[in-house]
This record gives sequence, C-alpha cells and structure tokens, in this order.
Amino acid sequence: MAEKRVIRVTGYGQLKLPPDLTRLMIGLTGTEKEYAQALTRCEEKTRALREAVAPFGFAEEDLKTTEFRVDTRYESEQDKHGNWRQVFAGYQYTHRLKLEFPVDNDRLGKVLYAVAHADTVPEISLQYTVADVEAAKNSLIGKAVEDAREKAAILTQAADVALGDVLSINYAENGMRFETDTMFLREESAAFGAPRMKAASYDMAVQPDDITVRDSVTVVWEIGKA
Repeated sequence: MAEKRVIRVTGYGQLKLPPDLTRLMIGLTGTEKEYAQALTRCEEKTRALREAVAPFGFAEEDLKTTEFRVDTRYESEQDKHGNWRQVFAGYQYTHRLKLEFPVDNDRLGKVLYAVAHADTVPEISLQYTVADVEAAKNSLIGKAVEDAREKAAILTQAADVALGDVLSINYAENGMRFETDTMFLREESAAFGAPRMKAASYDMAVQPDDITVRDSVTVVWEIGKA
C-alpha cells in the first residue's frame, strides 16, 4: 500500500487587543514577633484595604486573594567577635490581592489614592488586560489555522498538486500573556512621571498600549494529483 503524500504547514496568528480591564495588584507585607500577631495585623490591613475601596462600588468579594503565607524571617547579625549568624526576626506575613474593573481613569485615580493613603502601606502594581481571554485565544487560533490553510493552498498550487483532507492538527498553547504592565509609584517615593494630584484622587492620564499576542498551529494535509 502506497504511503500517503502529505504537506505539513505551520500557520501563525497575531492579535492586537485594546485592553478593556484594569487589574490592580496589591501586596501587604509585614513582620511581627508572634505568629498570632502576624495573622492579626495582616487581617487588620486587609480589612482597612477593603474599607478603602468600598466607596467606589466594590463588594467585599471583588478584592480577591492571589497569595497568602506566613514565613519565619531571619536576619544576619554580627557578634562582638566579628562572626555572622542568623537571628530570628519574627514572622513575616504576605497577602497579595487583585482588584479588577473596567478601564476608567477617573475611577482608577480615586481607587489608587484611597489605597495609597489607607493604613496598609501596600505595594501596588497596575496591569491592563482583556475581560474575555478565552474569546481572544479562540480568535487567535482561528487566525493561525487560516494562515496555515492559505500557505498550504499556495504551496500545492505552485507544486501542481491537490490539497486533500486534514490528517492532523497540532497545537500547544504557548503561555501567552494577555497583560500589559504599568508602574505606579506611591506619592512619597514618586519622582519624575508621578501622577498629578486632585482632591482625594490621582489624575491618571493613562492610555494603555494594545496587547499584542501571537500563536501558532501546525496542520498536516493529504495531497494528491491536481
């Protein structure tokens, strides 16, 4: 039995997506001498954070935990003989949370100001993404398959052969990121490029860049005589 003749083509897709979702990443950290104190202080800061964003239309469950842990912390200390040793410094808590909402610079400015001035001393970073990631992924895969088909049609026409049935489609998601990062500096450490101030808000003149994502699909067709 004659072996099938095949053509294998890799197609590529690319999308440029305007972000429609703001993602605020907030980190709460601190160190206490006792484990129970670390948990209590972390809970107090988290509650203060939830209270800070509540006036801007956020329910308690909108502020979601992405990481929570309490670790022992040690510091290097030099004794009178010049020898270094590790000394127990306490229990360090880390609570990382995210808050997502549609892109809105006015709301963003108010939320950032409230968070930065709450009794939390948080780490803050800002991301922009798309709300419907799955739809974007599906569109991207479709573009990659379409590109493979177009290339295969050109190749088979040039070789004077016919493009037959699809024998296989190979796809492995490449872990693409659907986010664009924007740095935010707390006002006490801000320098050049810091957001302008207005009453109880930051004046955020932010226009996030489009998110560019790429993916590929390999398709195998059977080929025959034209």
